[in-house]
Amino acid sequence: MTNHWIDLKNANVILAMGSNPASNHPVSMKWIKRAQDKGAKLICVDPRFTQTAAKADLYAPLRSGTDLAFLGGMIKYILDNNLYFKEYVVNYTNASYLVNPDFKGPAELDGLFSGFNAETKKYDKATWSFQKDEAGLALKDPTLEDPNCVFQLLKKQYARYTPEKVVNITGTPMDKLMAVYKLFGSTGKPNQAGTECYAMGWTQHTVGTQNIRAMTIIQVLLGNMGIAGGGINALRGEANVQGSTDQGLLFHILPGYNPVPNASQVDLATYIKDNTPTTKEPKSVNWWGNRNKYITSYLKANYGAAGTKENDFGYSWMPKLDVGMNASWLTIFDKMYKGEFEGFFAWGQNPACSGANSNKTRQAMTKLKWLVNVNLFDNETGSFWRGPGMVPKDIQTEVFMLPCCSSMEKEGSISNSGRWAQWRYKAVEPIGQSLPDAEIINELFFKVKELYKKEGGAYSDPIMNLTWNYGEKDATGKIKHVDINSIAKEINGYWLEDVYDTKVDPPKLIGKKGDLVTSFPSLQADGTTSCGNWIYCNSYILKDGKEVNMMKRRGKDDPTGLGLYPGWSWAWPVNRRIIYNRASVDQQGQPWDSTRPLLKWNATKLAPTGKPGVWEGDIPDGPAPPMGDAAGKLPFIMKPDGVASIFGPGLVEGPFPEHYEAVECPLEENAMSKQRINPTIKIFGDKIDASFSCDARFPYVCSTYRVAEHWQTGLMTRHCSWLLEMQPQNFVEMSIELAKELKITNGEPVV
Repeated sequence: MTNHWIDLKNANVILAMGSNPASNHPVSMKWIKRAQDKGAKLICVDPRFTQTAAKADLYAPLRSGTDLAFLGGMIKYILDNNLYFKEYVVNYTNASYLVNPDFKGPAELDGLFSGFNAETKKYDKATWSFQKDEAGLALKDPTLEDPNCVFQLLKKQYARYTPEKVVNITGTPMDKLMAVYKLFGSTGKPNQAGTECYAMGWTQHTVGTQNIRAMTIIQVLLGNMGIAGGGINALRGEANVQGSTDQGLLFHILPGYNPVPNASQVDLATYIKDNTPTTKEPKSVNWWGNRNKYITSYLKANYGAAGTKENDFGYSWMPKLDVGMNASWLTIFDKMYKGEFEGFFAWGQNPACSGANSNKTRQAMTKLKWLVNVNLFDNETGSFWRGPGMVPKDIQTEVFMLPCCSSMEKEGSISNSGRWAQWRYKAVEPIGQSLPDAEIINELFFKVKELYKKEGGAYSDPIMNLTWNYGEKDATGKIKHVDINSIAKEINGYWLEDVYDTKVDPPKLIGKKGDLVTSFPSLQADGTTSCGNWIYCNSYILKDGKEVNMMKRRGKDDPTGLGLYPGWSWAWPVNRRIIYNRASVDQQGQPWDSTRPLLKWNATKLAPTGKPGVWEGDIPDGPAPPMGDAAGKLPFIMKPDGVASIFGPGLVEGPFPEHYEAVECPLEENAMSKQRINPTIKIFGDKIDASFSCDARFPYVCSTYRVAEHWQTGLMTRHCSWLLEMQPQNFVEMSIELAKELKITNGEPVV
């Protein structure tokens, strides 16, 4: 989330599209209801009439998979009716940037962008560039009238998305469509705030990234990013999805969203050069310019004293992807299906039940030599060999079951959707032979290390040099029991040497060896600091000589009245509750909305440095003064040029979102262009991957969704008899009209 759960109460309009908060995220619905009690309006756009739709002030149905057409039409409506927040758009987005005059979009190329290679299914992005002056700065037109500026190209892109065309594609009734556009478009004023809540209804599509991109464009056009009651808010499906992502559990990122190295990045210098954006824009903070500090401190957290400047701090020991390699879920199981894996750890998951193609997933596991299932109970994955169509005697996969604890039987941090890291305490001792996950990992690590030491093996350095100081050690050097607080402190980071500020005379000590690092601006690129995850630096600090776990805080004061509760737990980064919050103020640092002042520049108050000028309210996105000051900086600090990207040349599918039909869609044509499906999508070619596109035998589209009574694949909740009684089995919902057409009666089994 750019914002957080409680902040939903500050919105004037809430759009639930791609989500069903009333059923799947009841905590969010609590705050949505608070907003409604104050006069806010809830819009629900969904193929189904959901529980959220029942509570909405406005409900609009649409055909599954047509969200981009719907959102593209909203962009056109905002532009045509001058509903955009012009001062925000001109100053805080790249709307004024001039694009390469050779760039062409789907309006000119019938569904494609310039540079498409039909053989490779990839784009050459040479024309997706900005015009630059002699100093390397992007050329701009603040009037937004130049035909090559982003704003005019945006108009051209969505000119085709007329209400009539959108209705034809989505099936949304015209009156409902226009009502949604009018209501959400009304938030493009300084005294209004609109927010969007999405979940898997947007992400699990072949245009999932572009769904969210389209909404981002809408939000920056309306000035809804960085403000109280605004933002793009991902409703995570589980209490710590945000935390697991933060800690690098996806294939392409390390903790803190640093990219995973690839094989061409042969040394640390190459990695840093390839992954550190540069900019000529003097007003840009370009925070990722600090990549060298974050990756070096991360390596020191991994390898400690073994990682030295001479060996690139252990960079060569890091696993690396082949160039262009995709190691995401679908690709992994495709390779497993082809026999390219020997073993598989299914840790806290149930892929036999949760994958997009369960038949393929289960068949893939028959090709393994071994499978380790770490979970509370046996599940469809651990017993895949008992499943439909399986012949156990023909399956050679050896399955190991390792019982792990429930969340009530262990302690540690969880990070909610709003980036709040909260400490969860152990309520009871683990039962039976079950262990906390960290203890299982600890046992595994020391056993692997022991085998390497005894028997040798290919490339032992990454294991043998790994630091593992997470508790008291026995005589053999093994950790007896994992101290979770030790892990949290390693994630925060330490000073490994005494470090002085040599710019002052006499030099001033800024970091003492062995102390916790206070905040990520202090991290160093020379190996004198360690940090397991730079965005969590400041989560465990030294205060008045004592180590303080900020995630354990439970302060209930709310000085702004906006629900920030800065003393409750801790939010990354540096306890900032709403990111990009300097976009909530004008050029002089005064809030756009004086009734919801998230941030305000006090030009007369003295800063800790002794100089006048401080930000008041939320923790600001950097200490720089407002843009009206000569030293002012742009608000979108993680973007190289400091502004929000309406034109996004970094994506592989195109710099603007474009509507395409789903691969399995029963329609033979895309009403928007001749390009029926996403041209860059990967199509798996085996017989088991065959999908039925435009097949007259399958004219209906089904939507999958979650229910309030069960969690994920139901492994835990299916063992709760009262929940199972409330929702005992899978079911199919359909309209009365479709049921009559198919001659299906209520309660009848369907296949």
